Amino acid sequence: MAVHTVRLPATQLHSGTSRNISPSYRNPNAVIRFSFRSPKQRRFISVSASSLHEGNEHGKENSMRAIELKKIPEESPLLPKPLSSNQLAETVSNGSRVRVAYQGVRGAYSESAAEKAYPNCEAVPCEEFDTAFEAVERWLVDRAVLPIENSLGGSIHRNYDLLLRHNLHIVGEVKLAVRHCLLANHGVNLDDLKRVLSHPQALAQCENTLTRLGLVREAVYDTAGAAKQIAFEGLSDAAAVASSKAAEIYGLSIVAEDIQDDSDNVTRFLMLAREPIIPGTNRLFKTSIVFSLEEGPGVLFKALAVFALRQINLTKMESRPLRKNPLRASGGLKYFDYLFYVDFEASMADEVAQNALRHLEEFATFLRVLGSYPVDTTML
Repeated sequence: MAVHTVRLPATQLHSGTSRNISPSYRNPNAVIRFSFRSPKQRRFISVSASSLHEGNEHGKENSMRAIELKKIPEESPLLPKPLSSNQLAETVSNGSRVRVAYQGVRGAYSESAAEKAYPNCEAVPCEEFDTAFEAVERWLVDRAVLPIENSLGGSIHRNYDLLLRHNLHIVGEVKLAVRHCLLANHGVNLDDLKRVLSHPQALAQCENTLTRLGLVREAVYDTAGAAKQIAFEGLSDAAAVASSKAAEIYGLSIVAEDIQDDSDNVTRFLMLAREPIIPGTNRLFKTSIVFSLEEGPGVLFKALAVFALRQINLTKMESRPLRKNPLRASGGLKYFDYLFYVDFEASMADEVAQNALRHLEEFATFLRVLGSYPVDTTML
């Protein structure tokens, strides 16, 4: 796999070849086909679908009795239909506002993150994380805002895998405080409730409150979808754990606010684009990379030392199995082969960051810069 480098006026990293990256990563655009039509032939379809986040969807077993995943009701004609993969060729930008893809239905936390990242944007909901990536690559939207980690639930592993599979660049980050509400139809009181619907992680994050209320948990695919189901089916014995925005959109009343067990519930989202931004030194920047290493004692220590020696602070490290080639034979033994995702506080415009990656490139079997972008220092 060719090493992706960051070119700067002062210098650049050298290219190299990875020996252990599976063929599916060598050409990230292999399955992407561009389809262009005249503006009159194009049809606008907005998108939506999803959850607080994917990944670690477990929660405590004894806190979720009726954990069967249930489908969300069909879309209302009054709400935008989620964009699916087979609709991508038919969807285009009308050029009026910045179009930002997110995963989820209207009222999802991801929609709020998209609007925080790009105020006055046209938020375009997508059914799947994959769909949002493809929509940006095919020029159907301008940006995507997707979750990458949560302070309670951890990393969204699916999006780490998709960062490597697709050829998009991280151009920013946005952090969103997650404030769960208990939503029900008008006229429904707490005493009327028997069950609660939401994404498994949202249910787990409100475990103490839901246990105290004696509600049976029922998992669905996303928080806003749960609110939509409550409204569309006119349920009088059920509530949804979702955002206050979902209550406004689906005409529900807020039975209880801030029902999460931990007030420090924050999700970090990545802002993705087709082209990287030019990194600067006028503000705090963060750089995200992914690399792989040979098996051996102290190899990972050596890789991390290139940052420690230069006083570069690491803010995040995540390992993921190398797909389609997860095992490596060495000395008669088999080892798991990993990719390492690292975020560090430095701009690629800084010579110290460039030197660190040159040093890492000397022994890494694969190295790619995913983006160098401003740090989000705000909190909503």
